[in-house]
Amino acid sequence: MGIVNTGADPYQACIYACGRCAQACYECLDDCLNEEDVNPRKNCVKILIECAKMCEMSVGLMAMNAQFAKDYCKLCATICDKCSQECKMVQDEHCQKCAQECTTCAEECNKMARM
Repeated sequence: MGIVNTGADPYQACIYACGRCAQACYECLDDCLNEEDVNPRKNCVKILIECAKMCEMSVGLMAMNAQFAKDYCKLCATICDKCSQECKMVQDEHCQKCAQECTTCAEECNKMARM
């Protein structure tokens, strides 16, 4: 449900998923950077930042009912899928949890893009 108006109501599930995904990516990034050996996580770290930023951008565009929000959501789904794949390759618990959030977000973004 919108805070000021109802313009973003159709996108609320996606807004929620993107917000959770961005938070999960930032938390996972912090955990990855605190691991003893960051080297095997380089690809994961890079996509975590990209995914979090894309999710934040998508939330803003959906909230303002932007003309290209659906296009951004489609790209967001692609990036979230890639982030999920990278996280799944790292066996740390935090990466596995992040992968789940990314998968959920990708599903919601794909639904949003088809609206």
